[in-house]
Amino acid sequence: MAPAARDHPRRRPREGTFLICSFWLVDALHGIGRHDEAVALFERLLGLRNDLGLLAEEYDVTSGRQLGNVPQAFSHVGLVNSARILGGAPAERPQEAW
Repeated sequence: MAPAARDHPRRRPREGTFLICSFWLVDALHGIGRHDEAVALFERLLGLRNDLGLLAEEYDVTSGRQLGNVPQAFSHVGLVNSARILGGAPAERPQEAW
């Protein structure tokens, strides 16, 4: 923890934005017909990947750094799902019970 945070009893370490939520926003924008905005946000999110192409759990927009667990499976699941949706993949349908 930074010295300033330790010195003040009410200060907490900075939290970032959960990346999977940003991918959910991509999906929602696409779902309401705002495809261009969805693609633009998706491309911005792709730009957050590290040099190995991996995403963390969170992103701090102030510092421009990834935070939390790296790599984070949920962030990557969000990326893959958004890519499928933007690419026009058909929605998966649950299998019918026999």
